[in-house]
Amino acid sequence: MRLQQFLARAGVASRRKAEALIRAGRITVNDEVAELGRVVQPGDVVRLDGERVTPPHRTVVIALHKPRGYTTTHEDPHAEKRVYDLVPPHPGLHAVGRLDKETEGLLLLTNDGELTQLLTHPRNGVPKLYRAWCKNGRLSPEACRRLEQGVLLEDGPAKAIRAIPARGGVKLVLAEGRKREVRRMLRQVGYPVERLVRLAVGPIGLGRLEAGKWRYLSPAEIQLLRQSAHMRAELSVESVRERVPKRSGKGANQPRADRRAHPGAGPGDKAGL
Repeated sequence: MRLQQFLARAGVASRRKAEALIRAGRITVNDEVAELGRVVQPGDVVRLDGERVTPPHRTVVIALHKPRGYTTTHEDPHAEKRVYDLVPPHPGLHAVGRLDKETEGLLLLTNDGELTQLLTHPRNGVPKLYRAWCKNGRLSPEACRRLEQGVLLEDGPAKAIRAIPARGGVKLVLAEGRKREVRRMLRQVGYPVERLVRLAVGPIGLGRLEAGKWRYLSPAEIQLLRQSAHMRAELSVESVRERVPKRSGKGANQPRADRRAHPGAGPGDKAGL
């Protein structure tokens, strides 16, 4: 396979960032500085800054219900609580996008950089469903129309795919993932956020996961994620169950009964597709 694909699958970086590492001369193959277009053959030794890079033996994807107060970071000396303290260690494990410290809900983590690139690249438009409670309560129809038409933020225009008024706030479907985007959009239309929970990423819903708990996705769910990146699948706001689990403390694995695909989905409900 091509070198940048090898690096992505090893969880080193996305393909785009892997290309930058190659251009910077930081990657060697069999002790030779690699160039773009290099193909990795079985038995080749790939190194980043002198450290050997080994592709993962198997792809893992973890669904975590991130609690409030946890930081999505590996190396932050100021972070008291990190999401990686809640899940089992895997080489190359990283978050698929981020949730800010105060935001709760579904966070996917994987050791597959190629999958991360598929799910986060803007051209693929993988939808994410959020539930927000706002200081000024339930959003008006006019505010929802503004969000769907687009609002101007300091880093450019942003708009929701769907915006549905809900008790105490709103349900939003977005295809982007800019920093604190949901909070900034709602502030722009006059509804500052009090609490924010991500309920789904593409076909994967939060389901019955309690705050701080996690589960491995099944191979079938991982395949659905890949397909959602290629099909630009649209989330149905109405089909995702409203249940938002209570906040809790330390993370732990879910009981076996909650490990099935799309926990909490009823007949015909594919967790949001």
